[in-house]
Amino acid sequence: MWKPIFRGLIFVLTLIGTAHGQSNDGLKVFISVDMEGITGVVNVDDATRGGKDYDYFRQTMTREANAAIEGALAAGATEIVVRDSHGSALNLLPEMLNRNSKLLRDWSQGPMFMMEGMDASFDAAIYIGYHARAGTPNGVLDHTSSGNVTDVSINGLSMPETGYNALMAGHFDVPVVFVAGDKAVCDQAEELLGNVETVAVKEGIGAAALNLHPEVAREQIREGVERALNNLDDYKPYKLRAPYTLVLTLKTEQNIYRGALYPGAKRTGDWELTFVSDDVMEVIKAYVGMRR
Repeated sequence: MWKPIFRGLIFVLTLIGTAHGQSNDGLKVFISVDMEGITGVVNVDDATRGGKDYDYFRQTMTREANAAIEGALAAGATEIVVRDSHGSALNLLPEMLNRNSKLLRDWSQGPMFMMEGMDASFDAAIYIGYHARAGTPNGVLDHTSSGNVTDVSINGLSMPETGYNALMAGHFDVPVVFVAGDKAVCDQAEELLGNVETVAVKEGIGAAALNLHPEVAREQIREGVERALNNLDDYKPYKLRAPYTLVLTLKTEQNIYRGALYPGAKRTGDWELTFVSDDVMEVIKAYVGMRR
């Protein structure tokens, strides 16, 4: 009599343990944190070591990372990795960061950069403090990777950092479920990824920006992350169809000449390089090698 009931209980507990698409080992979340899209950051000095207000804004950056961590914990996250993804990758303040997370600092010089540490064991990726691609109207501190890059497209889609980072996550079958930053990057994330939770903490007006109060921004990030992770089955990994055609536009002849030396790269325009592969990670490696 008790055996069927016991088996039924085990089945229910198994369903609960794998709710929202999470793995059997619990909900594992990857959080990549950039700085240009943090509330209040409006110029280069705000996000540059040595800038007058940099120390203040790195605290704001850490608090927004904490808001995302708190949202993840509220949704049942059991493991959280935070990737410092801005500039030196030495911006987030370890002592201020929520203790229920691990922090990845500095660059390994591998090809994954802002997605360093990502693998197939994660259930979801979250982006905090992100910004729009280079040349975006009313984008706050809009750029793509480095000052050398005018545009990068994959299979005809112009990519902000959000886009090609999502492709890396998708390579491991991990969906990007939440993006916070300026309104321009939120619009680009929704256009590229489709169903994704976003929070616009500010809206660009030329070189200026209209910002939420930092407390309000954190509240919305916390709530948005929790909501996204509680509905994890609604999100799909971002993938494109092979072959993958990377078209990279750089700013100078020197950059193009050097980039064309990367194995497999071809010069296809005045300031344009093209690389084709059936492997997403080979395309990412080529992008890193060609843009330097």
